[in-house]
Amino acid sequence: MRVLLLTHYFAPEDGAPQRRWGALTREFVERGHEVAVITPPPHYPSGKLAKHHRRTYRAGSHTTTEHGVEVFRSSWLPHRGDIIMRTFDHTTAAASTARRAAQLIKRGRIRPDIIVATAPAIETIYAGNWLGRKFSLPVITEMRDAWPDLVTYMPGLANGRGPVAMVKRRIHESVTRAQLSAGQVVTTTSAFAGVLEERGVEHLEIIRNGTVPETYEQVPARDADHPELRVLYMGNLGRSQGLDLIIRAAAILRQQGYRLAARIVGAGHEAPALRQLNAQLGEPVEILDRVPPNEVVHHYAWADSTIVSLRDWEPFLWTIPSKLYELLSTGRHVTGILAGESAGILLEAHAGTVVQPGNVDDLVGVWKALIEQPERLEIGDTGQQWAREHVAYSSLATRYLEILERVLDDHAPGARA
Repeated sequence: MRVLLLTHYFAPEDGAPQRRWGALTREFVERGHEVAVITPPPHYPSGKLAKHHRRTYRAGSHTTTEHGVEVFRSSWLPHRGDIIMRTFDHTTAAASTARRAAQLIKRGRIRPDIIVATAPAIETIYAGNWLGRKFSLPVITEMRDAWPDLVTYMPGLANGRGPVAMVKRRIHESVTRAQLSAGQVVTTTSAFAGVLEERGVEHLEIIRNGTVPETYEQVPARDADHPELRVLYMGNLGRSQGLDLIIRAAAILRQQGYRLAARIVGAGHEAPALRQLNAQLGEPVEILDRVPPNEVVHHYAWADSTIVSLRDWEPFLWTIPSKLYELLSTGRHVTGILAGESAGILLEAHAGTVVQPGNVDDLVGVWKALIEQPERLEIGDTGQQWAREHVAYSSLATRYLEILERVLDDHAPGARA
């Protein structure tokens, strides 16, 4: 098959969407398929194109990855990370992606059999639908998050009546129509697939987010030769994570005389606010900037318990952060500030403790118990076994290719006769 992937996020950026599609496209090519990707220049999370990327990855450029994936860069809009400017960037990139893809197809430079449009950015699915109609190609619409429902909860869009509420309703209706009209929708969780099914969306499939278990299984066994409990959050410092809970819980435990070393590593929109709160509470947490991939294992090796966190927003009942799969693969105890399907996976894997999102007292209680009973940190390899069985990219790619082949066969002339 010749697959055209439309995505707002791709390597050399490093993040969950980039890792997902970097791994899947590599698997596709290694199994004999052709993959072309159209995506803006790498500008996540800063909103700017780094100087060392400007020559190779500028808008309009074309490169081929070491695995043979062709990557064409669309236009984009530099920004500082606020929600309004990011939305304009998403819209600019999606429109440019559609134009560039149409030009490449018309010139015969790429000849896709099928299109995959992955969201967020949500605007990407409109580009995919337009190209599918224009060139009579089957389109797979992939929803990596619980859109459009997250619109209702997104900070910066206040609740209530008036213009903002009207915008939210229109976005919700528009995205739902796009999902209803899609020939095939892929979600990453069974819970959100159930929500879409109740709304009338047909042709639903579930392809979880994944990981490369072997990468994180390199984390050495936990070193218990220290008196304090070491807890680590490493990832995006965004609106969705609610990381102030970690700082508040660490401050309470320190006031009560418990020995806790808490570390937050990453970058994102909420980083300044988190640093400010941390300073106000006496620096109970060590906050470090984002680290390169080759330093990730070092931080996991330091930790006794790793943290994955989401706010107590209803759509997150249907969301599973890919970070959870990574943490399961490390073999470390997981403090899961989670609810819904994510919490169920952590309990099923017997790899950690679930904390009610937004409940600082619950988090304090969990960490107190781990300090007083450190044997609870010894979880064995149950999390690693679960990750190898359920979310290794090699098996996810096999399932994705089966879906692509079926959708392509169904789209063939006379297939439904």
